[in-house]
Amino acid sequence: MKRLALILFLSATAHAESRLETVRATKQLRWGIDPQGGAPYAFQDPVDPNHLIGFEVEIATALAHQLGVTAHPVAGPWAQLLPLLARGDFDIAMNGIEATTEKGRICTFTRAYYTAPQRLTVRRGDGRAPRTLEQLRGRRIGTLPSSLAEFLLRRAGAEVRTYDGGQDDIYRDLGLGRTDGVLLDEPATLYYGAIDPALEMLPGDFGEIRYAIAVPRGDEALKRVLDDALAELGKNGTLGAIYRRWGLWNPATATLIGDPEFHTPGVAESYETWRIAVGKVPPFWQRLVHRYPGFLLLFARGAALTLLVSLTAMALAIVLGALLALARTFGPRPLAWAANVYIEFIRGTPLVVQLIMIYFGLPEWGIELNPFTAGCLALGLNYASTEAENYRAGLASVPLGQHEAAATLGLSRLQTLRFVVAPQALRVAIPPVTNDFIALLKDSSLVALVTMTELNKTYMNLASSTRDHLGLGLIVSLYYLAIGLPFSQLARYAEARLGRHLRKGVR
Repeated sequence: MKRLALILFLSATAHAESRLETVRATKQLRWGIDPQGGAPYAFQDPVDPNHLIGFEVEIATALAHQLGVTAHPVAGPWAQLLPLLARGDFDIAMNGIEATTEKGRICTFTRAYYTAPQRLTVRRGDGRAPRTLEQLRGRRIGTLPSSLAEFLLRRAGAEVRTYDGGQDDIYRDLGLGRTDGVLLDEPATLYYGAIDPALEMLPGDFGEIRYAIAVPRGDEALKRVLDDALAELGKNGTLGAIYRRWGLWNPATATLIGDPEFHTPGVAESYETWRIAVGKVPPFWQRLVHRYPGFLLLFARGAALTLLVSLTAMALAIVLGALLALARTFGPRPLAWAANVYIEFIRGTPLVVQLIMIYFGLPEWGIELNPFTAGCLALGLNYASTEAENYRAGLASVPLGQHEAAATLGLSRLQTLRFVVAPQALRVAIPPVTNDFIALLKDSSLVALVTMTELNKTYMNLASSTRDHLGLGLIVSLYYLAIGLPFSQLARYAEARLGRHLRKGVR
């Protein structure tokens, strides 16, 4: 999926105008991030989840101030940030993005603003744990997808396990014995590996990484402005102060950014605050009373978006599905053949591929859809194929005698369909349609791929920032249940109403 999105953009042309003009016109610097990745980059504050914090949040704010604009974060999956940038969903991408040659084919990088080694983390006391690059061969090692660490691990012959659920998940699997080690950048290792007493961060490094800001490919005007801003923030000590607060200060970065006070370690206030907030998860009842009420508004927003996307997509699926069913059942042979091809093609290909094709692929033909439209369209077109089969089964369930009786009464084909066949077919189709809507509710989580933070993405972001997966999982499950249950009850009521005349006939 990730490589497909990248391939789709290799042939995309750069925008004629620099994004700098848009930034100055809107007074807003839109920067792409993935809050699900977790600390210390950009994540929701465990104490107040309505605010986004992290060292890159502070850098983005400082950069925007240098440019005389405000910073506006746009969420997207980490592995998709560069394709989303190339598509124009935001002006820059800055989220621990390593400046590598491979990624440089898709975007243009600014000067680096941070450098650190990659660290290997293993279980403490594990005598069989790999400790050198050569010992990684054949071992199960966790890391992030599309990262430099993944490239190094595959080159070393390791059995690579990549995770889209955030950095906390990677280290959890290591602690549970599902992997033999984790190779990630030092900032991630400090925040998720070093704080766990069951894990050990090995002292040696496995190569150096450099973070840089990604701008649209060939946009030299925006690159120059950001380069100048980063240089100024390094010289005046702003970057150094940010790194010290988050416990990320190191001499190599001091040399990189030209900070004159690289010998001053400073107090890692933000790191200590984060460590205290998530170091030990409180008991469930304590979280239920003191922590979860502060999350309800975020969950409510995510639930509202999930419901809106699902209802819109289902409305499209119902209408298009009905047309496909009628075309396949009553239409002329060419139309029935076309409907059958559509249904089989859509049902036989993954929904996620269809979403990527619509959102990332259509711009190659000059068709650019906003995230909401693209998400609803992909879900609606996909579920239309399933609804068509539900309606076709309902139409086929009506006995031939019903058609003959209607013809005897002088009803036209359209009247027969409307007054005789459709009511009976609908009663058969309602239960599977209801099941499909509940399934669509859950599949709507895929819209997170196109920068929409719906209910499931909200849960993943919060679980990553608080390291609380079980309790928040129960909360989000109740939200999904609350959304889907009324529709199940409504379907049962409609089914009972439509079948009332049949029960009377039996009596």
